[in-house]
Amino acid sequence: MNIHAEKLELVRLILETDSPGILASMKKILGAESKKDFWDTLPQSQKEEILIGIDEIERGEVVDYEDFIQDHR
Repeated sequence: MNIHAEKLELVRLILETDSPGILASMKKILGAESKKDFWDTLPQSQKEEILIGIDEIERGEVVDYEDFIQDHR
């Protein structure tokens, strides 16, 4: 079964239940997953690039958006 079909099946099961316990468990499971910090999911190479970019901004090494666009039209 593909992911879309799995999701639809879960929605159907949730809609059919009258159990507050099951619904609370589902909320807890799904809520825990959404609390993950995206930073923790990034590969180390991407984290390093982001930190380099932040350092460049802090040193004032930035280009105005309009100037950048004008140079690339």
